[in-house]
Amino acid sequence: MTAAPRPVDVLVIGGGQAGLAAGYYLRRAKTDFVLLDAQDSAGGAWRHAWNSLRLFSPAQYSSLPGRMMPIPPGGGYPSAAEVVTYLTDYERRYDLPVLRPVTVHAVRRGDGHLLVETGHGTWQAKAVISATGTWWRPYIPYYPGLRDFGGEHLHTAGYRGPEPLRGKRVVIVGGGNSAAQLLAELTTLAEVTWVTQRPPRLLPDDIDGRALFDLATRRHRATQAGEQAGEQAGEPTAGIADLGDIVAVPPVREARDHGLLKAEPMFTRITSRGVAWADGSTLACDVILWCTGFRPALNHLAPLGLRGPDGLIPTRGTQAIGEPRLHLLGYGDWTGPASATLIGAGRTARQLVAEIVAQLQ
Repeated sequence: MTAAPRPVDVLVIGGGQAGLAAGYYLRRAKTDFVLLDAQDSAGGAWRHAWNSLRLFSPAQYSSLPGRMMPIPPGGGYPSAAEVVTYLTDYERRYDLPVLRPVTVHAVRRGDGHLLVETGHGTWQAKAVISATGTWWRPYIPYYPGLRDFGGEHLHTAGYRGPEPLRGKRVVIVGGGNSAAQLLAELTTLAEVTWVTQRPPRLLPDDIDGRALFDLATRRHRATQAGEQAGEQAGEPTAGIADLGDIVAVPPVREARDHGLLKAEPMFTRITSRGVAWADGSTLACDVILWCTGFRPALNHLAPLGLRGPDGLIPTRGTQAIGEPRLHLLGYGDWTGPASATLIGAGRTARQLVAEIVAQLQ
């Protein structure tokens, strides 16, 4: 016999930074809730990041609600390992009800509730917060010859450190932060070529995650107020893209100052031995390192049939327009200003939980 679904008022899918931020406010609201996490320990996607990865903001601007992230010894930006330690402590400090490892396979509509099917039985929830992030869906764009390449395709999601690439010929693809950081790390021990769709642009040295969050928030508020995204109260508001693409963290700044941040135009196809451009020039390489981003991990929500033509779920704030019992948190600006960051997830979670509590009354 199949066990009856376990009832709960609010079910949170994902135990990373967004899920924990939601859990903090659900705990404060004294709501009946549970968090399901597919990982076997705390820390979310930060557990899988490369060793040298650091935040773009100081600890005091990278904290979840209620507890500040400890400032690293000697100051500077926290490392991925320090973020894992912080999230582990945060979960324990607020006694958040995280069950792991539990993989959610599907969310379906029930009679007045949502059914959440997992590898450990089914839950019945009045509201669901999906906070699975993007790390689990690395994106590699298609280029002719992609499958013909005889070398290694490596995405940032699988990169752990520079040593396995020592002495190899590496083509780094992408014009964002990850590409610039890994270029700075690899140039001393590998033969590296950087290719981008457009010339890479570094943000001014005094711009870090704090300023980026403020910009994202201002754009979001302007849009909500019905104003054009680039203007507020008649005063120009520079968007992030107007300033640049890459945060000049110390290793990137050092590489820039040594003249190493030089990029080639994007290739047009991939050969069995490397990459090729439209003018007929070619470059042999051993590894193509794709720093090309991620897509939202939403497969568990497929049974609800909510995705739009762009692959995203249309939302009003964090609430799914086609299913008001579902909220999405931590996937990017479309689910709250900078909600894929530590500070952004926390600020968005507060409003999200307030809406859910009102919904349940």
